[in-house]
Amino acid sequence: MSRRQCIPWLALLCVSLLAVLPALVSAHMINIPASTKECFFEDLHEHDQMTVTYQVGEGGHLDIDFWLTDPEGDVLTKHVRHSTGSTSITAEKDGRYEYCFSNQMSTMADKQVSFNVHGIIYVSEDDDIVAPVEREIRSLAIGLLAVKDEQEYIVVRERRHRDTAESTNDRVKWWSVLQAVVLFSVVAWQVYYLKSFFEVKRII
Repeated sequence: MSRRQCIPWLALLCVSLLAVLPALVSAHMINIPASTKECFFEDLHEHDQMTVTYQVGEGGHLDIDFWLTDPEGDVLTKHVRHSTGSTSITAEKDGRYEYCFSNQMSTMADKQVSFNVHGIIYVSEDDDIVAPVEREIRSLAIGLLAVKDEQEYIVVRERRHRDTAESTNDRVKWWSVLQAVVLFSVVAWQVYYLKSFFEVKRII
């Protein structure tokens, strides 16, 4: 294939990739108040695949409860007090699949949770053969989703480590201030004691 023939195919590939990506992934960041939960749902057909990944960025002990149920309400996945997690399912029936993030175990601390939802629509073997360009688009889309997930995980982890470092620095600072106050107090008491010890007392 000549270079002139390749350019239209590359342009078509880029345009198609941009069109496909929004349908494959949705990213969210939510704040869950104490003693509450947030639930979402996806309508799937039989053999469709769905993956949910999440990370707790702020709040409390950085833990959250998570569960995913099928259209009949049966629990397919459940995580208790996890700070990060991922679950993948293949739909066995048509219907609405619901997943929830619960902060009901906490009475005071709000939690900030970022999560992604990936979906792969099932294509029957009896359908038309997928064109090479479309196959390449799907492969690139899956690769981009993996890179995007890793980037978001790194950002959340960096924020958590920065918060930990800042909290540690604050504790070290106030501990140093306390030590200085105690040291000056001890020195002042010693000076006063020694001064009073060597003081000459006159008896009239």
